[in-house]
Amino acid sequence: MKAELRGTSTTIPLQNSSLFNNPQNSLAGALKGCIGNLDGACLEKLLLHCANALENNDVTLAQQVMWVLNNLASSNGDPNQRLTSWFLRALISRASRVCPTATNNYLYGSSNLDQRRLMSVTELAGYVDLIPWHRFGFCASNGAIYKAIEGHTKVHILDFSITHCMQWPTLIDAIAKRPEGPPSLRISVPSWRPSVPPFINVSSEEVGLRLANFAKFRDVPFEFQVIEDLNYDMLLSQLSPSTLQLRDDEALVVNCQNWLRYMPDEQIKGSSISSRDIFLDRVKELNPCILTVVDEDSDLGNSSLTSRLATCFNYLWIPFDALETFLPKDSRQRLDYEADIGHRIENIIGFEGVQRIERLERCNKFSQRMENSGFMSVSFCEETIKEVKSLLDEHASGWGMKKEDDMLVLTWKGHNSVYATAWVLVPPQMDTRIE
Repeated sequence: MKAELRGTSTTIPLQNSSLFNNPQNSLAGALKGCIGNLDGACLEKLLLHCANALENNDVTLAQQVMWVLNNLASSNGDPNQRLTSWFLRALISRASRVCPTATNNYLYGSSNLDQRRLMSVTELAGYVDLIPWHRFGFCASNGAIYKAIEGHTKVHILDFSITHCMQWPTLIDAIAKRPEGPPSLRISVPSWRPSVPPFINVSSEEVGLRLANFAKFRDVPFEFQVIEDLNYDMLLSQLSPSTLQLRDDEALVVNCQNWLRYMPDEQIKGSSISSRDIFLDRVKELNPCILTVVDEDSDLGNSSLTSRLATCFNYLWIPFDALETFLPKDSRQRLDYEADIGHRIENIIGFEGVQRIERLERCNKFSQRMENSGFMSVSFCEETIKEVKSLLDEHASGWGMKKEDDMLVLTWKGHNSVYATAWVLVPPQMDTRIE
């Protein structure tokens, strides 16, 4: 099913039309039915044609399609054009490493995606509030955590997230109002974080200090810990009770927000499982009272470039379309947000092997992985669902929520975007997995 954005038409006159009049030129086939009325489907078709040419080492055809796309894409145009401009950058980036001379004359060849945009904590708050992409997961997870820690007087949250603890002020505020009084709260974060947006201009320690000040204001006993030895290379081997300084009298919560996609999913040499599975096994050994996982509902791990591009294009139009509904085309906030998505697109499309760090999987595949690892899903309570719906009411009418089994799914115009899940360990007497 195509979204409304995909039907938006863009009429753009093409120069050098003789390029397409040659029946021997395979580019003519790619443009059949598109010239003079280029909608999202046609732009996607051109991008796929370019990707296919790169996969087949057809530099001449790739150059021709890039030339056409360079005349159609625009970072200040409609959502189709803006999205296409970032895919073109990614394809040029990819091609430049294979054949540098083939791409050095293109407008988008000098991308500054490697330059990090550092935000203040205040700017990060505005970034998170822009669309419910992150807040949806925060709200759902916090609701599940709040319910799981009922009756506990000491709570330890192990936080794996890319959003610099922006989730926790809301939870601190909620537990401060608990009828029986707030528990003491300890939050631990690993020193390693995937090198992906958003980036901020303060350290994790400074973030922890700000959280501590807020917790003090809300009369919540609070500790914050950065686990310096828990970098990526040691993550699987050092995820242990001693490294995490677990305490017997604390209820352990493990929170994963947009995290698992950055763990390799390829099987480890000599093993039948991946790093992602080992991570979940290590988490299981920690015996958490709840594991919350939020991620995006798309399959971006395909080894085929063209398949990956098609999936990515049909998925990442969602934020581009959503931003179009309330921000002007030249809005700096909008351009910056789109640039961060462009950073992702370049990695997903422009790189392979260990350099391609993002490998999303669909929610149904993830759920099966969790069940295979010895977890069982738990439903979100009606109060949490009510809070999520209230949150979405603050945003554009295109946002919605649906339930799929025990998970909650954020939608845009009916299309899945982000899913939120909560998990507990399968009791030993119910664990029927075959070892």
